[in-house]
Amino acid sequence: MSEAQSSFPRRDDSGRITGLADLGGVVLAGLVIGVLALVLFDWAFESIGLADFGKTNGWLAVILPAWLFVEEYRAWGPGPARAAAAVVAAGVGLTTGLLAAGLAAGAPPIVSGAAAAGAFALVYTLIWYFGVRWLNRRTG
Repeated sequence: MSEAQSSFPRRDDSGRITGLADLGGVVLAGLVIGVLALVLFDWAFESIGLADFGKTNGWLAVILPAWLFVEEYRAWGPGPARAAAAVVAAGVGLTTGLLAAGLAAGAPPIVSGAAAAGAFALVYTLIWYFGVRWLNRRTG
């Protein structure tokens, strides 16, 4: 097994993540890092008197997972399968994220936004992983 194949996440020769657990693990790690970074920045701004704690938009926690999704999109190369899967995953993911934010509307923005970012990332991951593979088999 080569160095690239034994690393995490496992990728094929085109650079695509091969397993749902690998993709989900990296997405979850990105979300956790994003939320922790937001809490740290929020605390720092509150400690120097620039803002109240909890007022940062939690949607920012989705930056690292979104970056991963862009890299996955690029790794699949040109074709209708990746475009269709990305559009459907983004639409359903954003809708789910907005619903999660609405359910957490009474919470501080950092909490409701983080819940929205988590819901978006979970739904996008599932639809992307299964959708792009299924569509790629259908379109060749």
